[in-house]
Amino acid sequence: MTDLETPVAAPRAPALRRAAPAMLGYAAVRALGLLALAVWSGARGKSAYTLLTARWDSLWYARVAGLGYGYEVRLPNGDVHSDLAFFPLLPWLERLLHALTPLSYGGAGFTVGLLASLAAAWGIFAVADFVYGARVGLCAVLLWAALPVGVVQSMAYSESLFTALAAWSLYAVLTGRWVGAGALAALAGLTRPVGLAVVAAVWAAGVVSFVRDRSGGARERGEKHDPGVRIDEYAPEPSSAPRARRTPRTTGAPGTAHAPRATRIPSALGGAPASGAPPWRRALGMLLAPVGAAAYVLWVGRRTGRGPLGYLDVQAGWRNGFDGGYAFARFVGDKFTSFPSALAGAGLAVGVGLLLWLYVTGVRQRQPLPLLVYTGVVVALALCASSYFGSKPRLLMPAFPVLLPLARALARARTRRSVLVTTVLAVASAVYGAFWLNGSGPP
Repeated sequence: MTDLETPVAAPRAPALRRAAPAMLGYAAVRALGLLALAVWSGARGKSAYTLLTARWDSLWYARVAGLGYGYEVRLPNGDVHSDLAFFPLLPWLERLLHALTPLSYGGAGFTVGLLASLAAAWGIFAVADFVYGARVGLCAVLLWAALPVGVVQSMAYSESLFTALAAWSLYAVLTGRWVGAGALAALAGLTRPVGLAVVAAVWAAGVVSFVRDRSGGARERGEKHDPGVRIDEYAPEPSSAPRARRTPRTTGAPGTAHAPRATRIPSALGGAPASGAPPWRRALGMLLAPVGAAAYVLWVGRRTGRGPLGYLDVQAGWRNGFDGGYAFARFVGDKFTSFPSALAGAGLAVGVGLLLWLYVTGVRQRQPLPLLVYTGVVVALALCASSYFGSKPRLLMPAFPVLLPLARALARARTRRSVLVTTVLAVASAVYGAFWLNGSGPP
């Protein structure tokens, strides 16, 4: 990606017609996954719908939606599993949809998940299209749909809802819509603990935009008083400074080329126009961003009587915390104690290495700062959590910007090869998802 910019008005959200190929491709991949699940479940005498709506966390969300907070399970070892660990936005939506329709709470969660997954696919396309063009946007959406645990996107879980809010918040940041970005970040903070990643992205972009404004103002004052002295030689260039773009963008469907679409490619440093919105809008967006997460954490602290750290105590009851990755590293290392499990350990090590390599590649390709901050926080929180190692692929699913280097490579390939690769990944994801949900837990 080049950091050269064309100064134009802030782009509008991609029309649904523009995103239609990506949305249809996403729907096709997920439909294949649901079909595979239905066939596999039917062969085993199970209900695919029950697996999607009444399994694991889905039951906790449905209970909160129906009965409110206050349920907990005390285990023989002293652990306390409290429903306060689950953030409230998905249960609120389940309760609302249940009140408006004949759907059960689980069915309402399933419906919210399906609709949110489409909104997430559109948001991922919007971000990738804005940064790299429509072809990369299409490939990014298909790759996200074909993740090995992509079936979670169609479950009564909160991952799809969170990803949709995060993607559109990031898009709002990239396009200078600061109040919208802050409001969406606040909703993401009411959805999952990893909403912190969206808040961090909004704040990082906001701080850099203010630094750019200050640097630009200092430069103008310096030139006014002494045009021969460059007082801000190494400061980032204000995004309002016009620079010509060298290369056109591909904006059509795979295999077609069109004239470049007028837009602004965000610089790697800031990722959002520094002067595209009044300072008060940027400040308001930054203030709104943490409101959702902070409100729920403070409410839990008050409810438990343990103050601002009450939510951490709730997570500790689930044996979940942040230890810098020590427990996960030990978990992987233990796999090498015997030959059969050593293969799983090697696979885990390769997977983590690939994930980190993709993130570093995104840094080298100069992804916009908000995307890098968001992805970095999501990856750090997932890999450094001290429990539920089998759930880490699911916890990493919202980190969609990590797929952008792969999407760029896929977009550069010939259309026939891209279709073949995507088809293979979609079939593998469908089979794995059916196997995963029909098992006793995450393999």
